[in-house]
Amino acid sequence: MNIEEFRQYCLKKKGVTEEFPFDEHTLVFKVMGKMFALSGLVRLPPQVNLKCDPDRALELREMHDGNIFPGYHMSKKHWNTLLIENLSPQLIVELIDHSYDLVVSKMTKKLRAELEDLK
Repeated sequence: MNIEEFRQYCLKKKGVTEEFPFDEHTLVFKVMGKMFALSGLVRLPPQVNLKCDPDRALELREMHDGNIFPGYHMSKKHWNTLLIENLSPQLIVELIDHSYDLVVSKMTKKLRAELEDLK
């Protein structure tokens, strides 16, 4: 998977927006205003950060040593950095979904209801 494929998949999810809140090189994806993914567009090899359950984050880092590691410039407990060219597209999609679902699960009832009402 490349960065554009990653971007397109993120944008297909309900309630997702993209923006550059930090600088012109860091693309951030938010669901209902809450960040669930980001990518440094000039980083080589291509990398993305995704939110992850802390126990699962540790497991993934062990299973994919060198390709999944603690979140770059993020909470090392709750975020992983993925080298997306070295991982299967299926795993990346699964981890995008996991990150999105984690963020949605922590939203208020009101925000979740607004998300559900979106087309």
